[in-house]
Amino acid sequence: MNEMSTAHKDKLMSDLRVVIADAEELLRMTADQAGEGAADVRSRVQARMERAKSELVHLQEVAVNKARAVGQATDHFVHDNPWRSIGIAVGVGLVTGLLIARR
Repeated sequence: MNEMSTAHKDKLMSDLRVVIADAEELLRMTADQAGEGAADVRSRVQARMERAKSELVHLQEVAVNKARAVGQATDHFVHDNPWRSIGIAVGVGLVTGLLIARR
């Protein structure tokens, strides 16, 4: 379940980067458009894009920090419980082998 949500988050972050890049390109292409309304819309879109970029950077930092914390917790568990870790690895390997052999 967690792997699925991580994959969805990665896809969402990738899609958001593409949308931001496209919106920036649109702003550059319409920069020569005259009119107060166009300038107002461009400034609002640009402000929202900047907020989205900063939020994207924040989400990325949070994800990296969580991944580090999980890695450190796993490392501590394995060092504190080496035999239990070996047993869990053997059990997972056995179940995986049985599932693969059934196909």
